[in-house]
Amino acid sequence: MSIDLSQFHQVFYEESYEGLDAMERGLLEMDVTAPDDEVINTIFRAAHSIKGGAGTFGFNQVAGFTHVIETLLDEVRSGDRGLDQSTMDLLLQSVDCMRSMLEELQAGNEPDMATPDDLRAQFEAILKGESASAPSDAADSGDSGDSGDGGSGDSDEKAVSDEADGGWSIDFIPEPQMLQTGNEATRMLRQLNEICEGNMQVQAQVDKVPGFLNLNPELCYLSWHIEINHALTRSEIDEIFEWVVDDAEIIITPHDKAAAPKVEAQSSSEAATVVDIAPAAVAEAAPEKAVAKKAPQESSSIRVDIDKVDNLINMVGELVITQSMLGELGENFDMSHVQRLQEGLAQLEHNTRELQESVMKIRMMPISFVFSRFPRLVRDTARKLDKKIELRMTGENTELDKTVMEKLGDPMVHLIRNSMDHGIEDPATRVASGKDETGIVELKAYHQSGNIVIEIEDDGAGLNTPRILQKAKENGVVPQDATLTEDQIFDLIFQPGFSTADVVSDLSGRGVGMDVVRRNIAALNGSIEVFSEAGKGSRFVIRLPLTLAILDGQLVQVEDQIYIFPLVSIVESIQYEGSELNHVGGHNDVLQLRDEYVPIVLLHQVFGIDTDNSTLKDSIIVVVEADGEKVGVVVDELLGQQQVVIKSLEENYRKVDGISGATILGDGTVALIIDVSGLNKLSATTQEKLSQKLKAKNAA
Repeated sequence: MSIDLSQFHQVFYEESYEGLDAMERGLLEMDVTAPDDEVINTIFRAAHSIKGGAGTFGFNQVAGFTHVIETLLDEVRSGDRGLDQSTMDLLLQSVDCMRSMLEELQAGNEPDMATPDDLRAQFEAILKGESASAPSDAADSGDSGDSGDGGSGDSDEKAVSDEADGGWSIDFIPEPQMLQTGNEATRMLRQLNEICEGNMQVQAQVDKVPGFLNLNPELCYLSWHIEINHALTRSEIDEIFEWVVDDAEIIITPHDKAAAPKVEAQSSSEAATVVDIAPAAVAEAAPEKAVAKKAPQESSSIRVDIDKVDNLINMVGELVITQSMLGELGENFDMSHVQRLQEGLAQLEHNTRELQESVMKIRMMPISFVFSRFPRLVRDTARKLDKKIELRMTGENTELDKTVMEKLGDPMVHLIRNSMDHGIEDPATRVASGKDETGIVELKAYHQSGNIVIEIEDDGAGLNTPRILQKAKENGVVPQDATLTEDQIFDLIFQPGFSTADVVSDLSGRGVGMDVVRRNIAALNGSIEVFSEAGKGSRFVIRLPLTLAILDGQLVQVEDQIYIFPLVSIVESIQYEGSELNHVGGHNDVLQLRDEYVPIVLLHQVFGIDTDNSTLKDSIIVVVEADGEKVGVVVDELLGQQQVVIKSLEENYRKVDGISGATILGDGTVALIIDVSGLNKLSATTQEKLSQKLKAKNAA
């Protein structure tokens, strides 16, 4: 029976990406002068697993490329070869190359082999350089470049026992249970056919195949005799069959160099079948090479600790018990059972809350999945900028919802690059200012008040506030005579198109990045703050909800409508007393809040709700903050605070300006969740329309 291995491709890709992350992490941690044996073994095992999996699934481009890396790493871990910085750089490039190849294969595309071939040639040169002084290594180096591309077959230094110029005879006799281990003979034969460039004939032995009624489709009854008329190394052949050496008898014999034997079909078709595996037939038979093209998808699975699953199962069990008790009460209910009913409902509430927490924990993943990309980013960027930078990370095990985490990577990349490019000085400047020549970029993550807080801090020059203000005036972002506080100047770096760089590079100067950072974080219902001190460094603090599925909200009422503000957006709430408002002009009112003025938004006006309270008497003003700006939103009444489950309006209805989603309250009614940033923009549009109506009325 042929097993469709394509069903396991996604698992292979995810495990391979994890392996590449492990390789990259190990290479970055490696001390070239004194390599750690365990780190070397970790890198080798990751490469070996990727190569083996790629070979099993027929991804021979990846398997062939990874083989030469594995050969080099094997020599390093055995102590036969040392490491230098150039080799480390090549190994890091190979990690990027393998990741790119896997992404192309995952998208259903054929990888571009120009870069892999170039890297493999450099690795082969390293291996051959060692073998020149050690003849015994010649064979090993020879097979490293041949796997997957037919091989060169032109080295006269290879040992006769390892390479047969006249070819090979192979008897491949699997054990009956080989198929049950996930191995498939036809895939191995296709691999073998590729590396011998089609110069191969196969004879299938069918004499052990039983009658139809006695046939077990999970057992292998066939064996194969293979004749290869091509110069291959023994190592290449061994590599093809390395996954089944314990589940098959494999007899490999070199041909006489004078003449390679020919395969003759036996007279009885029942005894043997000659199979010609031509390249076209191989391509036709390969199910993994799909014609349809599709883009790589984000990982659709997560790994969950078994304790979390067990806890979830226990919670479901408790919920079933409570439901059974309440069901029994409902069948024979009378007033004497009221107390038991109340106790049952309280227990139901408790179980539901615990079940919710258990389910949410399943989606929680350590933020190390995001942090792990930054050591490589810092290393490569520091080299490009010719700076010395050390990355320090704390709180990598802090857990965060997978959905939030997937959208957090890009903003953090922008912030870290800015710290390295604009913040950290070059070594000479740092030494001249009394600092260590190596700059520090520190990443921190921790939980605080139901949120996750992420800090990106550097010990560089800090934000140049005079330069920022000057650029803002030159670009017309602020008036020429404007006098801004330090916090207001910091806020300018988040303006679209704003940049203080004089030279455009691939890292900065295009005026994109920081505005995207704020927008992306706001889309996650989060906020970002900036702290900086000239000559000492800068600190960016990101606050995000732990999950996007559940929101801590403040319920408010306007006439008969209920709305919800994200609790994280609320600064304070005050009772309107009639003396705090100031009329600025047109229809714009501002609230004097201590030493600052906050624009007022009338929620009933923005959403077109009829109200009798046009004088704002007895109203409540909820001061909220979005995009660094405070706004006072006028509502009729504050209700309670509660956690709400967010439902998407866009998926179920359509996008609504000023609304980020909806939820269903306990009484079954729908309450809309306010998008504070969108509300501010919507209010400005509403005020403009009212002003135009008033002008038209006065003109008439």
